Amino acid sequence: MLWGWLEALLGHTCPGCGGRLDAPLLCTRCRQGLRAFPGPGLVYLGLYNRMGGVVRALKYRRRFALAPLLARPLAEGVRAQGWELQGVTAVPTLLPRLLLRGYNPPELLAQEVARLLGVPYRRVLRRVRYTPSQPTRGRARGRLPQDLFAPVLSVKGNWLLLDDVLTSGATFLRAKEALLKAGASQVYGAFLAVRDPGALGPYR
Repeated sequence: MLWGWLEALLGHTCPGCGGRLDAPLLCTRCRQGLRAFPGPGLVYLGLYNRMGGVVRALKYRRRFALAPLLARPLAEGVRAQGWELQGVTAVPTLLPRLLLRGYNPPELLAQEVARLLGVPYRRVLRRVRYTPSQPTRGRARGRLPQDLFAPVLSVKGNWLLLDDVLTSGATFLRAKEALLKAGASQVYGAFLAVRDPGALGPYR
């Protein structure tokens, strides 16, 4: 209650709908609307035109306390798929970005999802190259270097790979390839938002 009052006093609005905050971090209506949608080998909370404000709040406005709130419906969606997971990891960011921001949003989500699912979280991958943001349209996988990510641990079994947004699918697919190279037998995905619904095509 106190936190919600402070947010209202500071003029904060709900990042989900832009309306008045009647609860901490996310308004009651947006909280009630959080649910995971299934895709081919993945789950996500919604399209970017609906979830973009929440993504930006977590990623750029230091609303990292949103992570546990958003992780719960993601974990419920993963559980509903019946995937037998040996672990959860996240798409990593470059070290300079991590030092500048202080946290990696996908990692915050992945840690909480792993806790809710009762499986370990591990930092399996590291990002070794910089790439610009992926375009909304077009399949850019071929333009990304194959060694964009590298494994730092060996794993086995089925793994869940978390990222905040699925745009073209290129970055996620490179991370998935690296996770398979680390020893995973199957890699599933979980996202806050899908920017381009056509990006779901490669998973079918």
